[in-house]
Amino acid sequence: MTSAIAQRARQTADSDTLTPPVPAHVPLAVQTRDGLVEAVHYGSAVATAPGGDILWSAGDAQTPFYPRSALKPLQAVALVRAGLALADDLLALAAASHSGGPTHRDGARRILAMHGLDESALANTRDLPYGAAEREEWLRGGGTADHVCQNCSGKHAAMAAVCVVNDWPVAGYLDPSHPLQERVAATIEELTGEIPALWSTDGCGTPLPALTLAGMARAYGRLAAASSAPAHDDAAPSRAEAAVARAMRSHPEMVAGEGRDVTDLMRLVPGLVAKDGFEAVQLVGLADGRGLAVKVSDGGDRARMPITVRALAALGVPEALDGTLDPLASQSVLGGGKRVGTLSAVDGVLPAAR
Repeated sequence: MTSAIAQRARQTADSDTLTPPVPAHVPLAVQTRDGLVEAVHYGSAVATAPGGDILWSAGDAQTPFYPRSALKPLQAVALVRAGLALADDLLALAAASHSGGPTHRDGARRILAMHGLDESALANTRDLPYGAAEREEWLRGGGTADHVCQNCSGKHAAMAAVCVVNDWPVAGYLDPSHPLQERVAATIEELTGEIPALWSTDGCGTPLPALTLAGMARAYGRLAAASSAPAHDDAAPSRAEAAVARAMRSHPEMVAGEGRDVTDLMRLVPGLVAKDGFEAVQLVGLADGRGLAVKVSDGGDRARMPITVRALAALGVPEALDGTLDPLASQSVLGGGKRVGTLSAVDGVLPAAR
């Protein structure tokens, strides 16, 4: 595994000379202003059945893409399998793109301290808090960009902690050939049912595989449907998936933050597990084992949740049909301070609501 990952990483370094395939995206969201379409967001979406078969898709479900931070719950599963034992709030933080508030920063420090580490162990990039309110508060207090504020610090603290648990070197834990990253890569392949087409490096420094929307939807369906099994049960390997899903459901404010749409979505739909990713990626798992993956082609994050809500309506999720998710389903377009249009999902591209 080590040599294979390293070889794929080296191949990725040469990929700038290649012409990658352009996904066959379709129009999924539009912004209107006084009856005219002002902007169009293209993208792709796919829903999978329990077991992973494709229920329906719009656009391109099979061309590899980078899931970015939507990988974090799958990475967290690998960490639990490798011996990570955290309370649910801290495990949710390990799967988070957090807003960088005091609770998030303190949580990352707690994970480190529990394993005899401090912030010097973190190898993620330095940044200001991701959330606008959290960033303003941090700057007013004289704060500057650091490792703990960066939205991936919970994941990195957990990765460093797993190295301590297993007597692996903490230094170099982001190297694709490190035993930690070997475990993570194997878990991602297992949960998605795919061998990554390519490897790159995510913004925070972790190895980043290219996968398909269908594979990611399959993984989230498995994550959300997992149940805790006794240690003697044949289903015991799924206990890590169940632990991560339980943590995310019980502490959605740690997965994102107050006022974040992913936090709101998990609070509004019982049993749902959701995680976004940079460049307008959204993954959802439903408790019955169905999965949903959305990618907006231009990285326009404003279109991500309206498309997702429309897709959940197509899957018959009650809260997407009875108005519960309406606050997430569209955004107002203003002119002179008054509503003159909307940003919403396109009619007739995704399957009809049922």
